[in-house]
Amino acid sequence: MFCKPPHSTGPQAPGKPRANADQEAPRLLQRPSRAGCPWDEPSWKLGGPTLVYPIFVATTKLATMNTPSHTPRRPSRRFDSPQQEVYLNLWRTYDRLRMIEDALFQKYDLTAQQYNALRLLRAEHPGALPTLILARKLVSHAPDITRLVDRLEARGLVARQRLPDNRRVVRVGITEAGLALLRELDPQVRACHMQQLGHLTSGQLQDLIELLRLAREPHEAPGSAWR
Repeated sequence: MFCKPPHSTGPQAPGKPRANADQEAPRLLQRPSRAGCPWDEPSWKLGGPTLVYPIFVATTKLATMNTPSHTPRRPSRRFDSPQQEVYLNLWRTYDRLRMIEDALFQKYDLTAQQYNALRLLRAEHPGALPTLILARKLVSHAPDITRLVDRLEARGLVARQRLPDNRRVVRVGITEAGLALLRELDPQVRACHMQQLGHLTSGQLQDLIELLRLAREPHEAPGSAWR
């Protein structure tokens, strides 16, 4: 049970001399004498009644409600080595640029690799390329070149030719339908490449071409056109 601090006495009684401020202050702060009240425990003596000086502590709560919230710091990407950082940046860049290209080729039910094969065959037209040579010339490795050619042939975009003296050698040539499709795609592909990399200057493009060539050169096959 809490006890209350002593209250000030009421108005001065009539006929009784009023104490001055110096005399009244100690009396007003004189502790009560009630059993069981913690204020009645011995405190300190000032030559008279025990005086208690209450101390009031003001607490301050930081106003956080209106404090502008700081933007969370983006977690830093950590790499095992500079080489890994470069490789993952190349991978990420390829993924972002490929999305733009895929959106175009999907409208024609083509893949980027099929388009690449048609372009190579157009460069040989009216001639043809052996299947294995076509596979080696593709930008990306084709694990199943036969299946790729099968799909283009089923659409009438390419035609197979077998040599009379060696039936095992199959040559592939582009058809008129394949040439017409490429003519339709040509301006759209140029626009696609502008969307992918048109924000780079001519000098930046040349620097990037040289750096990429240096990066892959040790891994290219001898005689590769990409060396």
